[in-house]
Amino acid sequence: MRWRQDGLLDFLGRADDQVKIRGYRVEPGEIEDAIALEAAVAQAAVVVREDTPGVKRLVAYLVPAATAVDLAAVRNELAARLPEYMVPSAFVVLDELPLTVNGKLDRKALPAPAGTGTGPGRAPRDAREEILCGAFAEVLGLAEVGPEDHFFDLGGHSLLATRLIGRVRALPGGAELTVRDLFEAPTPAGLAHRAGAGDDPRPALGRRERPAELPLSHAQRRMWFLQNLDDSGATYNVPLVVRVTGPLDRAALGAAVRSVTQRHESLRTVFTERDGDVHQRILEAPAAEAAVHLVRSSESTLDADLRSAVRYGFDLSAELPLRVSLLELGPEDHVVVVLFHHIAGDEWSMLPFIEDLTGAYAAHTDGRTPDWAPLPVQYADYTLWQQELLGSPEDERSLHARQAGYWKQALAGLPEELPLPTDHPRRPVAGYRGDTVRGQVPPAVYRGLREAARATGTTTFMVLQAAVATLLHRLGAGTDIPLGAPVAGRSDSALDGLVGFFVNTLVLRNDLSGDPTFAELLTRTRDTDLAAFAHQDLPFDRLVEAVNPPRVPGRHPLFQVMLGYQHNDGQAGRLLGLESRILPFELGAAKFELDFNFEETSATEEIDIAFEYAADLYDRTTAEALVERLLALLEQVAADPRRRIGALDVLTVRERGLVLGEWVATGRGLPGATVADL
Repeated sequence: MRWRQDGLLDFLGRADDQVKIRGYRVEPGEIEDAIALEAAVAQAAVVVREDTPGVKRLVAYLVPAATAVDLAAVRNELAARLPEYMVPSAFVVLDELPLTVNGKLDRKALPAPAGTGTGPGRAPRDAREEILCGAFAEVLGLAEVGPEDHFFDLGGHSLLATRLIGRVRALPGGAELTVRDLFEAPTPAGLAHRAGAGDDPRPALGRRERPAELPLSHAQRRMWFLQNLDDSGATYNVPLVVRVTGPLDRAALGAAVRSVTQRHESLRTVFTERDGDVHQRILEAPAAEAAVHLVRSSESTLDADLRSAVRYGFDLSAELPLRVSLLELGPEDHVVVVLFHHIAGDEWSMLPFIEDLTGAYAAHTDGRTPDWAPLPVQYADYTLWQQELLGSPEDERSLHARQAGYWKQALAGLPEELPLPTDHPRRPVAGYRGDTVRGQVPPAVYRGLREAARATGTTTFMVLQAAVATLLHRLGAGTDIPLGAPVAGRSDSALDGLVGFFVNTLVLRNDLSGDPTFAELLTRTRDTDLAAFAHQDLPFDRLVEAVNPPRVPGRHPLFQVMLGYQHNDGQAGRLLGLESRILPFELGAAKFELDFNFEETSATEEIDIAFEYAADLYDRTTAEALVERLLALLEQVAADPRRRIGALDVLTVRERGLVLGEWVATGRGLPGATVADL
């Protein structure tokens, strides 16, 4: 302020840095001071950004004190110390804060947040969450929204709330949601839970009193059965192979593996069979010295050493279902192989395992023990809760009976077997011998597929599912095509940070009758998938019992083609806080006849394809042609999803050359005479 000659005051501005966010006065320095209380943070800066015109939000920039910082933990601590409106909506980790020549913070040099919420966050748990993330992003005018991002933190207000609920109501399963639901559950994950809850109250998931003999979960029971049929012993291994560069402390790594094994009971569980029944038995974690298996390797032996590590056969009755191998190539060059047996962990378990292992390694290198918040539940608690959740099949009011009834109706009249042209006759017993062909969807096609998903209110997974179904249809599989699909099975947030075998398998039925456009097929796919995901609690073995298809030795029941999808958030590339990269590997096994595995990396706008096939049924040339056909089909639907599926070209380059070249080269030399003369 300053006095004017007429006795009035002029307002010249503020001496502090107060800003106004969502109607509240906020001092960024107070938030920076609160962040500075975190031991994992060396420096912090909080600014207001307006990357989307008209949408202001607080963004925190952090410089970690050690090799890694747990952004979710920082956000939770801030939420406990500060009012909700003062918690930044996005966090960005930097190696150092940019400064001007005068040593002040260079605000213009601060990068825009890559995401929209708490940094990497987590991928959507299911199709409903992914669709809601897309709806949030569309209404807010943002490129991307994560499942845990707060609608009002991202600039939402009452008018946009009304627009969002209108958008959500148009989606299957969202008809009953209201603006009040959004205010009470302002994240895609929270709104998805409300959309899926309906009249289906569930028992609370918490610690349970353990019986003397702990039963297996439904997924474990099926895996125990399948493991006993597997002669190789490695078909159901779940490996992660990472090459790390830099100084690696072996003792700290062993201590970290022991700490993580102690934290997650599923990783120190063996299985005891008695009188035809199987039970879980939880042991103590191994000593740090025995927790990591050291292998002296070299570039010439690395492939063989990796193959030996990932194909290790577990004795589940006496041996822990986790094995960590360290392949030493040089003083600062190692390959870390993390190997779960599927009975103890699934692909979704890798993220919490990596986060815990990296945090524990950082602690042990500093001579500390990991300072973790206790896990809300253990896998044994989930096992007992699952039994309570499903109830008795004989009780028609139970969740088990109701979902079994849905699947009986949804899969009535399903084809017993897809008539796919195999290269070799089917054997009476599945051989599990497999191979893998890889491919990649380029960025331009990726963007087209994402736009097709956005325009139809579907997801990337649904677009890929419809494309695979279209490919099989064009190859003679008919118009009623069932595909298997894994779902994370983590239906409660208490399971997000837990290592365990939660994954379930659904049967997604694809209706391609009437030669629809690809966009029309996507609408059918969305409706079918959302209904299936709403009934995902019934374990697959019970689903098979309910539908009761004809059983044929050597043929998977209900479907023969599997469709897997993962979102790569880069967490595996930060193992132990060292420079690291994931190495491709081949298990040489096939659980299904055809298995399309897609990994989406939104940061690079790419989709990697790992196509596994049963080598007893198909030749590698056939598998390579299938991937080539699929890539060509994806390119066409990305360019124009309004094309009818019957008009899509599925010829390979070689086949197109034959059809348009050799097969039509019918020219013949004619004699110089008239027809009458001839």
